[in-house]
Amino acid sequence: MCSPVLVCALRGIDAFQALGAALKGWTRGRDGLSTGDSLPQALMALTPEVTFRQAILFFTEADFVTGKARFYCLYYPQEHTKLTPICFSSLVGESWRCQAESLFSYLQAGAQVLCTVLLIKPGVWSRRLPRILRNLHLEKFSVVGMKHLDLEAATASALLPSEVQQDPAAVEAHCTYLTSGTALVLCLQRPNAVKKLMDLLGPEDPQLAQALDPCLWRAQYGTSTVQNGFYGSKSYAVAVRDVKLFFPEGLCCAQCQTVQEEEV
Repeated sequence: MCSPVLVCALRGIDAFQALGAALKGWTRGRDGLSTGDSLPQALMALTPEVTFRQAILFFTEADFVTGKARFYCLYYPQEHTKLTPICFSSLVGESWRCQAESLFSYLQAGAQVLCTVLLIKPGVWSRRLPRILRNLHLEKFSVVGMKHLDLEAATASALLPSEVQQDPAAVEAHCTYLTSGTALVLCLQRPNAVKKLMDLLGPEDPQLAQALDPCLWRAQYGTSTVQNGFYGSKSYAVAVRDVKLFFPEGLCCAQCQTVQEEEV
């Protein structure tokens, strides 16, 4: 090998999506500067399975560390014939005092138990709650928090997708509806909770949801993009925000470890 290679194991919220977006932007900028191959090239694992296979290829379990060193990398020096481990924390002058943690076991364990938030909009939960709760049970969700509340306009506005927030008329229509009656907010828990809930709800537009799959919840309970039945946390970062927003007093059982870590 004639050039250095840097291998990083990274951790973060929505890691695959966030890193993919970052690399995409970086690649566009790089291609705009040069058409040759003199600038660095980047590759990433696209699934947890591939991540695990590549991790065991380059790292040992002891290589993964806790504390401020949130990632570990390998550098391939031109004058050497084997990979040499370098910890980023040591590069910035920190002492090597981190304890090893088993990220391999973490990867092998599969999907984590996470929390997400489902808000059932006014006029829906009062008529359909037993059926909705039964469907949640069938989908292996546990309800770990529940409250009904009258949303304030500022809170209702914060829940709207970014594209809706660009349209003042749409914001007014959504907020008027969301504040027109009592909503029911549920904190739900299960493995891969955020994505699973989004898959159940379907697109924001009930007509589009109906075209994709009549069993999607917004297809069943929604009548328009405003009165579409449900709000759900779209990402883990949003779910953490929503749990703090709607359940600041805590949940009815011990919070999952990942939410606790985000609160630190």
